[in-house]
Amino acid sequence: LHSAAPPRLGMEVMAPALINAMNGSSVKLSCTFNSCYKVENKQFSLNWTYQSCSNCSEELFLQFRTKIMNNQLDRFGNRVEFTGNPAKYDVSFTLNNVQLEDEGTYNCYVLNPPDRHRGHGKISLKVLTEEPPKHDSTVAVIVGASVGGFLAVVILVLMVVKCVRRKKQQRLNTDDQKTEEEGKTDGEGNPDEGTK
Repeated sequence: LHSAAPPRLGMEVMAPALINAMNGSSVKLSCTFNSCYKVENKQFSLNWTYQSCSNCSEELFLQFRTKIMNNQLDRFGNRVEFTGNPAKYDVSFTLNNVQLEDEGTYNCYVLNPPDRHRGHGKISLKVLTEEPPKHDSTVAVIVGASVGGFLAVVILVLMVVKCVRRKKQQRLNTDDQKTEEEGKTDGEGNPDEGTK
């Protein structure tokens, strides 16, 4: 019996849950992903969609199918600029001259075959009209950076372990098939100890 792989094995997408941007400024909406496989442009696909409210339908405005295609939504005009690099697992974009009506949810969908699962990141963009009051947040920044750095290392280690396990599992599956073909000699009919 082979144990079934957990359904969420595969790609992971990282995106900040909330980004604050000043009205009129440029903001980078960051979306990166982990995959055990190299990005092949012919198979890789990316969709960025926008939702003005949680129940509203998603509007596609940026996609990658062998190359970047900017679906110029009237709402954004030509203010969307792809600033990521799929080969480096980065599919971020920059929104220039941010407007109040740009506020909403931005969804980042990534598929990198042979990974079968499509990764999804979600960013909530809040547009500010005035700077929030400045307060000394040096300690918070240091703590945040330390925790962030630690989490990044943990995620990287987990990803490496996952990739190694997946490749090992594939090798085991191949070995199992070979063993079955060579003939089932032992391993059958072992008595169950402890049950009478």
